[in-house]
Amino acid sequence: MSLQQATGKKLAVAREYETVSEIKGPLLIVEGVSDAAYDEIVEVELPNGEIRRGRVLETSTNYAVVQVFEGTTGIPVTGTKVRFLARTLEIKVSDEMLGRIFNALGEPIDGGPPIVSGVWRDVNGDPLNPAARNYPEDFIQTGISAIDGMNTLVRGQKLPIFSGSGLPHNMLAAQIARQATVRREGEEFAVVFAAIGIMYDEFLFFKRFFEETGALKRTAMFVTLADDPPMLRLVTPRAALTLAEHLAFDLGMHVLVILTDMTNYCEALREISAAREEVPGRQGYPGYMYSDLASIYERAGRAIGKKGSITQMPILTMPNDDITHPIPDLTGYITEGQIVLSRELWNRGIYPPINVLMSLSRLMKEGIGPGKTREDHANVSDQLYAAYARAQELRQLATIVGEESLSEVDRKYLRFAEAFEQKFLKQGFYENRSIEETLEIAWEVLSILPESELFKIKDEYIKKYHPKYRKKTQNQQKKS
Repeated sequence: MSLQQATGKKLAVAREYETVSEIKGPLLIVEGVSDAAYDEIVEVELPNGEIRRGRVLETSTNYAVVQVFEGTTGIPVTGTKVRFLARTLEIKVSDEMLGRIFNALGEPIDGGPPIVSGVWRDVNGDPLNPAARNYPEDFIQTGISAIDGMNTLVRGQKLPIFSGSGLPHNMLAAQIARQATVRREGEEFAVVFAAIGIMYDEFLFFKRFFEETGALKRTAMFVTLADDPPMLRLVTPRAALTLAEHLAFDLGMHVLVILTDMTNYCEALREISAAREEVPGRQGYPGYMYSDLASIYERAGRAIGKKGSITQMPILTMPNDDITHPIPDLTGYITEGQIVLSRELWNRGIYPPINVLMSLSRLMKEGIGPGKTREDHANVSDQLYAAYARAQELRQLATIVGEESLSEVDRKYLRFAEAFEQKFLKQGFYENRSIEETLEIAWEVLSILPESELFKIKDEYIKKYHPKYRKKTQNQQKKS
């Protein structure tokens, strides 16, 4: 089927060439082409009539470099026709896509019918004018205490998860996709889930989880597998964000976009760069990887005059757990914080194994407080950070001098750290905590410390929320 037949759209006049001179990996070199445009979509027709699609990666005065979406395996140099269609890649987007599963090109792969209604949009998106952006300031509840309580996700934010091989980032992504919500009544919320270059068993995990929990009905999945051509991995997040932009800015919905795994995306970028024989940058990645990642991450946000919003949670696995690796390093520059998973916590049986001391949400202060979460939220979060940081130092000291050599207050800090990890950080895969439950657990573990150590919390909040004073109030009410 040709692209025109598939889309039902009238395309510009195609220019056809039979001058394929070379095939290099996923690339076709077509000679005699002088009017091709960057990102232009092409049809590659094999001698047997098979049609494949691709896009222009590079143009010159006498040739064009075309990357084939489905790969170049089986394409002969002679007899192959290449048609340049004078348009960029577009997919049809619609709210009918919620509850469905698609490939990188927006084609259903769940056995359901094709999308009938909808609008055609360029997968590269329309840049959002910085002057038209609204500042993110509304709380999104994920149901996970370590995020909601200490690294709060805000509507319109870009908050990545830095993980490592073997850590439960897939479980965490699935749990967030199922539980995330905007607390205001009447607000429509949707999840767009992009799985980039994942293994088939991972795909089955996500599919079954969303189906069994009922989360699929508000979720649209875009999937490319590990054995798919690298070009499809580059298209997947862009196709997902194209749907998200339609849902958010055309239909007024609040959309959470989860992109996993961005490391697979960057590996595909490096593979294609090598095939083009470009001069490599750090660790072989192309020098333009920063701007390429920015073209994806910056498609999050809120627009003035628009009800909807796009919030992003990219997930990436750090090679060798190295947070200074180019992928997490560049991601950290573009996004507004990071959630870092800890192998040490995971080995101790703590899920989710979030290292709160290395994690940060730069927009947290804008999304918490009275009318959004609770008045004591900021103070409680600050106190948890301060107390846990001190406890970690004391743990190291105790391994040297022994716990019996520490003061009574120092030993309470050690008990606090254990309770913090076992009660606050640790929670079940299907456990969905409200922000009120999260803050109550925080007060419970902080009550292990003497009141004099709660120096980050206002006295009025201690008198109102500390378990000791709440019990006194409850007892007085019972007596009266």
